[in-house]
Amino acid sequence: MKTGGSKLIVSVLVALLLIGGTTALVSAQDYTLGLSVSTLNNPFFVSLRDGAKDAAEELGVDLVVADGQDSVSTQMSDIENLISRGVDAILINATDGEAVVPAVEEANEAGIPVLAIDRGISGGDVAIYVASNNVTGGKMAAHYTAAKMALQGKIVMLEGIPGTSAARERGQGFAEVIDSLEGLDIVASEPAGFAQNEGYEVMQNILTAQPEIDAVFAQNDLMALGALQAIEGAGRLDEMFVVGFDAVDPAIEAIDNGRMSATIMQQPALMGEMGVRQAVQLLEGEIDVEEGETKFVPVPLKLITKDNLEMAM
Repeated sequence: MKTGGSKLIVSVLVALLLIGGTTALVSAQDYTLGLSVSTLNNPFFVSLRDGAKDAAEELGVDLVVADGQDSVSTQMSDIENLISRGVDAILINATDGEAVVPAVEEANEAGIPVLAIDRGISGGDVAIYVASNNVTGGKMAAHYTAAKMALQGKIVMLEGIPGTSAARERGQGFAEVIDSLEGLDIVASEPAGFAQNEGYEVMQNILTAQPEIDAVFAQNDLMALGALQAIEGAGRLDEMFVVGFDAVDPAIEAIDNGRMSATIMQQPALMGEMGVRQAVQLLEGEIDVEEGETKFVPVPLKLITKDNLEMAM
């Protein structure tokens, strides 16, 4: 009887351990995260998504990706669908940091944690913000531009989508440095939607209006590449140089062949990966964020020129 009783007790303990272990495993692997991306028609955000997918696969969580197609209404609908689906956390790369606030507030009301990725969100309760410091990036681009111009000349700046933190902050950082230097002047600053075709069209108009341009700073590489097409088409590349932001593959290639001068390298795949890891840690209770506060998780930036191109490859 004693032997049988011992076996029974051992069996019960083993069963409880197995149940407990299984429960812990399921709780760690049973999360579903939503990732709302501003657009997948941009290699930067494709890399961000891929980094998030790789991290989700490694951690054993489900990731539902929605493409906002650079449309506020589409992204709002996507986020509402993620809320209805009952995901455990939502990572948002906002098309517009102000317009997306009502969707964030809906997620807050549903008890779903929200993380901002790459672009800030100006309202609602955002638990974690994973991004590069865009103001710093703008300043890095400005210091490089100013030095290459020997502190003398005329600059054009192509702006991203109005309302996005990336456009606002990169422009702020760049302008702060340039405006502090007497010999430099931003002669045109126009929005081009973070898009290559818009960069091309806007730069064509600026080239017509501005007979003297020494440098172009575009707040992302797609606009820089569009501007480059317009400059080359006008036969004026020997008059000016182009600096971008993001270090996407086509820009790295343009730097390698001498058509573009520099870019500020973000690490979008790392951003996506860090976003997913932070979300899981938040859900597991490993990160404690007070309500109404946002934890900022920085992603390093690097200035890429032909001299250190291998860093971006």
